[in-house]
Amino acid sequence: MKLLVTGSSGLIGSEVVAFFASRGEEVHGVDNNQRADFFGPGGDTRWNQHRLAKAFPSFRHHELDIRDRSSVLEFIEKLKPTAIVHTAAQPSHDLAASRPFDDFDVNAVGTLNLLEATRRSCITSPFVHMSTNKVYGDKPNTIRLKELETRWDYDDPTYTNGITETFSIDASKHSLFGASKVAADIMVQEYGRYFGMKTCCLRGGCLTGPNHSGVELHGFLSYLVKCNLEGKTYNVYGYKGKQVRDNIHSLDVARFIAAFLEKPRSGEIYNLGGGRANSCSILEAFARVEKLTGKKMLSTYVDKNREGDHICYISDLAKMRSHYPSWDLTKSLDDIFSEIVQAWKAR
Repeated sequence: MKLLVTGSSGLIGSEVVAFFASRGEEVHGVDNNQRADFFGPGGDTRWNQHRLAKAFPSFRHHELDIRDRSSVLEFIEKLKPTAIVHTAAQPSHDLAASRPFDDFDVNAVGTLNLLEATRRSCITSPFVHMSTNKVYGDKPNTIRLKELETRWDYDDPTYTNGITETFSIDASKHSLFGASKVAADIMVQEYGRYFGMKTCCLRGGCLTGPNHSGVELHGFLSYLVKCNLEGKTYNVYGYKGKQVRDNIHSLDVARFIAAFLEKPRSGEIYNLGGGRANSCSILEAFARVEKLTGKKMLSTYVDKNREGDHICYISDLAKMRSHYPSWDLTKSLDDIFSEIVQAWKAR
């Protein structure tokens, strides 16, 4: 396999690089460290690029901006990868509102550039796109909820196991980030259905792991752990800190991508998260990290939620397990917290 990974220095991209390179595959990474521009020094991912280059001789880094259409077309034509995993993105709600052109050009136009380059130069190569659960906008907030001591939870038996891929993406507030990701998501599906390409959208929940360069605007658990260890104040935005996310380790994401590449399908979508077993609220995350580090979590409550933010989001993993029965979660919530704490201590 000759694998191309965009956003190869980010959390999921680097995990995918490591997963396939460790199996001896030829892996090419595209990354221009745009996160440092988006988020400042705290978002810089060069350290991860250098880590990969040092650890894996079969990995080759390419400095390329996916917004540059002619360069993308030329690059894909020359490389002709046998599979593409597209993880590059502008990932922040808040930043999208202040930099809408950058957000849309990276998330939507960049994805179109890669899809069309793939269609022209290597149409049989599977194309995996890291989408997001934000394509559902704030529609999940219309589900009837119940307030428990430390979290919100669904109060409708239809969603006991979480939200399925049939959930509507229409008539909701997405944030500009969510809207740009919807555009990319639909385009990836369309290239699969219209041109018969092997494509899928992975609508990620809270994707996390030890190699995340977490910042306040992106990287919930990583940034929370960092604040705890450094004695910084963590801002809680609305919903009493009881908002829930389902967390999936980047390794389990890479494992599902591998399963899809082995048996690709056309125009598929999957809700990719940790499911109910790996769900937790901010308050519950505070308690977990305090237990691991022995340090009190410093926080400030802001009585205003972020626009389009989910009160409770849990992914239903039934479709993933049905299509790829050999795949399942291997990293528990305990594993995730422990690894992130150890990684920040080491870093």
